[in-house]
Amino acid sequence: MRLLLIRHGQTPSNVLGALDTLVPGPGLTTLGHEQAAAIPAALAAENIGAIYASVQQRAQLTAAPLADSLGLAVTIRDGLREIAAGDLEMNRDRASVDLYHETSFGWSSGDLGRRMPGAESGEEVFARFDAVINEVDALGEGTVACVAHGQIIRSWVAARTPNVSPDFALQHELHNTGVIVVEGSVSGGWTTVDWAGIAIGGVLLDDGAATGPGGSSL
Repeated sequence: MRLLLIRHGQTPSNVLGALDTLVPGPGLTTLGHEQAAAIPAALAAENIGAIYASVQQRAQLTAAPLADSLGLAVTIRDGLREIAAGDLEMNRDRASVDLYHETSFGWSSGDLGRRMPGAESGEEVFARFDAVINEVDALGEGTVACVAHGQIIRSWVAARTPNVSPDFALQHELHNTGVIVVEGSVSGGWTTVDWAGIAIGGVLLDDGAATGPGGSSL
């Protein structure tokens, strides 16, 4: 099957560069709504059979135009929410952002027992995200869109697709409403076939926590 892992549209906290991970979290900026509105046309060639989004409102607001255009309901799952920042919540300083990166991409390298300060371990984060992917896989649809968050998407892809390394995931951006396309299955494994191949909806501003320098397509 084909998974379209879509990052939500721009939020006020993205503009500030803040580690904002609580539920329900912020809504979208004007640009964020424009980005979300551009998704249906950008993904028109995809035969999407189901749409999932996290419990955070920015993901649901981003998914709504796509769902409306296809006449599909959005399935909301807690497992797709962003990696909790814990003690780093709403921090904007470089040291906090670097620690957030170091911890989450450390999980991608196998250090799953380590906890984000005051929050989840890698085992817990990947278990909840995997549970949603298992559910999606069981649907039997050819293509499913999952609207989630930059850090959890990138770290999960680096952990679950052998052709993407944690270092690559750290160094390459996933813009707001950018898409990582993964193909395969739970039983057979996953392969990343496109990284941020679509930058949707105009100028993209990202928070430092969820992005890194550069940008690429595999």
